[in-house]
Amino acid sequence: MAKQTKKQAVGYCRVSSIGQQNNGTGLDRQEDTVKSFAKRNGYKIIKVYHEAFTGTESERPAFDAMLAEVLDNGCRTIIVESLDRLARDLAVQMQIIALLTNKGIALLSASTGQNVTESMESDPMMRAMVQMQGTFAELDKRLLVRKLKKGRDACRKRTGRCEGRKPYGFYPSEVPIVKYIKQLRRKRKGETRMGYLTIAKRLNAEGVPTRYGAAWSDMQVRAILSRKK
Repeated sequence: MAKQTKKQAVGYCRVSSIGQQNNGTGLDRQEDTVKSFAKRNGYKIIKVYHEAFTGTESERPAFDAMLAEVLDNGCRTIIVESLDRLARDLAVQMQIIALLTNKGIALLSASTGQNVTESMESDPMMRAMVQMQGTFAELDKRLLVRKLKKGRDACRKRTGRCEGRKPYGFYPSEVPIVKYIKQLRRKRKGETRMGYLTIAKRLNAEGVPTRYGAAWSDMQVRAILSRKK
């Protein structure tokens, strides 16, 4: 008896930020889930696409590349861990599902085993269930955003700062330089206070490093001296 040829599929894994991509968990877990589902259901994964992009955007580089390649190579199945990995925003999710349906591409959810595009076309009840999944994914996203915002607000209230690039002087190696800048700025008896541009020129002449290697500017000096402790 001839060995049955496995059906071909591609996997799509998405996290919503570069930080999640680099922490070694989100994308790896999703890929393992997709591959396990494919193996159990007789699919051969020919490629897995990874994306670190917000789910609120309907246009994503890896997804666009995957769609172009799938249409070109004849593979007609995409497997995702769950619908919220496709997109958490319901409107975006439905837009993508409609696009795949129109292109004749099957979308499979590894977490539910559902052929999402087929269900959307053939069964009104299943269509409603898919929409409900999207609604809950969107709700989950909004609750998470709200929780993170509350955390940032509390942090900002405690420390005056939360997210974003750390100010110059935050790192130990920068502390002596900040002290030196303040020393240069300090007015001495009988002398004129040194201006921001003059301080910047002196730092550059002495080879004092900035954080990223660029030259000092009067604006940088002003920002350091104006910052509250």
